[in-house]
Amino acid sequence: MALDGAFLYAVKNELQSLVGGRVEKIYQPSREEIIISIRKKKLYISANAGSARVHITQKQPDNPQTPPMFCMLLRKKIGSGKLTSIRQDGLERILFFDFECINELGDIVTITLACEIMGRCSNLIIINDEGKIIDSIKRVDEEMSRERMVLPGMKYTLPPRNDRLNFLTAESSEIIAKLREVNPSELSKALIRVFEGISPILAREWAFFAGHGVHLESDTIYGDQLDRLLFIIKQTREKLLNGECCFSSASTKDGILKDFSFIRLNQFGTLMYTKELPTASQLLDYFYYERDRAVRTKQRANDLFKLIINFTERTQRRISAQKQELAECAEKEYFKLCGDLISANIYRIKKGDLSIIAENFYDENNPEITIELDVRKTPSQNAQYYYNEYKKRVTAEEKLAVQIAKGEEELQYLDSVFDALIRSDSENDIIQLRLELREQGYIKTSGGKTKPPKALPPMEYKSSDGYTILVGRNNIQNDQLSLKFAEKSDIWLHTQTITGSHVIIVTEGENPPDRTIEEAAIIAAYNSKGRDSDLVPVDYCLAKYVKKPSGAKPGKVIFTNYKTAFVKPDEEVESKLRV
Repeated sequence: MALDGAFLYAVKNELQSLVGGRVEKIYQPSREEIIISIRKKKLYISANAGSARVHITQKQPDNPQTPPMFCMLLRKKIGSGKLTSIRQDGLERILFFDFECINELGDIVTITLACEIMGRCSNLIIINDEGKIIDSIKRVDEEMSRERMVLPGMKYTLPPRNDRLNFLTAESSEIIAKLREVNPSELSKALIRVFEGISPILAREWAFFAGHGVHLESDTIYGDQLDRLLFIIKQTREKLLNGECCFSSASTKDGILKDFSFIRLNQFGTLMYTKELPTASQLLDYFYYERDRAVRTKQRANDLFKLIINFTERTQRRISAQKQELAECAEKEYFKLCGDLISANIYRIKKGDLSIIAENFYDENNPEITIELDVRKTPSQNAQYYYNEYKKRVTAEEKLAVQIAKGEEELQYLDSVFDALIRSDSENDIIQLRLELREQGYIKTSGGKTKPPKALPPMEYKSSDGYTILVGRNNIQNDQLSLKFAEKSDIWLHTQTITGSHVIIVTEGENPPDRTIEEAAIIAAYNSKGRDSDLVPVDYCLAKYVKKPSGAKPGKVIFTNYKTAFVKPDEEVESKLRV
C-alpha cells in the first residue's frame, strides 16, 4: 500500500504538534473510524482494509446519534487524557500514541493506542500500562489468525517482522550486500524485499531514477546505475529526516486517483497527472476523501442512481422515437400535393384505378407524378385520405415539437439531480434529493409519516475581498437561493450549458471587485458537472435578471443581461474559501 512505513514516519513527525495536548472529544463515525480531537485538531484513525490511515483531517464525517461501544470505551479510558508521545518502531506501519490518564482509582496511568496500518490486518488497539490489550476496534480470534490473536486481556505483541533494512539508517555497503543476497528479480521488487517500510510506488520511483526509465534487474545493476540508486535512496532519506518531503498524488487523465507518495513522482511521465500538497495530512485527506467519495455516495444512494439512470434511458428512448416520428412528418406536403392533384384530375379517375399519373402544376416544369390510389375508394375518398394524412402530420408535428422539448428539459433535470447526487457529501444531501424526486413524481410516496431531517443550509464561502458566496446543494435549494433569498443587487452565477449549483455573491448593494467574481466563478465551476474540465464557461448577471419559467422543473431558470467568465475549476481555491 502507498501509506508505507516511510510515509507514516512523515505523518508521525507532523503529528508531534499534538504532543502535550489533551483529548477534547472522541467520535466514531463508522465501525472502523475514530476521530480524536486534540488542541482543536481532529486526529483521524481508520482501520478500514482499503483505506487504513492516521492523520489530521479537515473533513467532518457524519456521526451516529448513539456512540458505538468502542467509542464509549475510548472516552472512558483516554477522555481528557494528555498525549505524551507518538512512537514508531523503525519503519513499521504502526504508530503508538501514549496518553497520560487517570484511572478509576485516581492513579495516573499510561494508556497506549496502537494504530496498525497494515491493509486488511489494520487495527486500532487499546493497551494498558502493563502491556495488555484492553480492547480493539477489530478483535482477532484463533479462527481468524493462529499466529497473532488480538483479544481483551491478552499480552500485546508486535506483528511478525521480516529481517529487512531501514533505509534511514542503513549504510551503502549494507544496501549493496543485501541487494546481492535476494533472489534476482525486477529491481523494484527486489528493493521491497531489501527494505522495510517502503511501498511499491516508492521502490518503482527509485528504480526509475536509477535506470533513467530503463527496466533494470537486481542482479545486473552495477556502475553508474548502482551509484544513482544509492544516491536517490540517500536523497530520500535526507528529505524525510529534514522534513523536506514533496507530498504527491497521481491520477489518470479521467481524474481517477491511483497512488501517492512523500516524494515527487516522475515514473508516470505524461500518462498521469500529479498533484502536490504541502503536508502529509492534507494529501491523505484529499486522496482518500476524493477516491472514496464516489464509492460512499454510490453505496448510500445506489437505488437513486439506478432510478435516475432508468428514467434517463426511458426518456432518451422516448425522445428518439418522437424525433423519428417527427422526421416522418416532413413528408406532409407530399400528401397535400397528392390530395390537390387528385382533386384537380378527379374527372379522369374511376373507382378501381390503381394509380394516376398527373402533372404537378405547382412546379414550373410541370413534371409528371404517379399517385397511388385505393381501389376500394372513390376518387373523392382517395383525395380526402391524402388530405387527412396531411392534417394528421401537421398536428403531430406541432405536438411532437412540444413533447420533445419537454423530454429534453426532463433529461436536463435528471442530469442535474444525477450531478448533485455525485457531489453530495452527507446523508442529509441524499435525503433531500430523495424528497425532491418524490415531489416530482419519480418516487412513489410511502405510507410512513416519518418527519424528514431539516435541510442543510447552502454551502458558504468567503471571497478574498470578504464577500459572502452561497452555493445551492440541490435544485430546490437552487430555486430558493436564486429566487427568494437573493437581493436584486446580488450577483447570480451558473455554468453555461452545464448542470451545476446556483451561486450567489451577497453584495449588499456594492459592486464586488473582479477577483471576487472570478473566485465565485471558480466555485460555480467546481460545484458543477464540469469539475474535472480544464476550462469552464460561467455565466453571471444581477439576480434581478433571473426568472423562473412557468411550470419549469426545480433548478430551471432563465436569465438575461449576462456576461461570461472562463475559469478553471480549482479545488485549492474552493477549499481555501469555504467557511
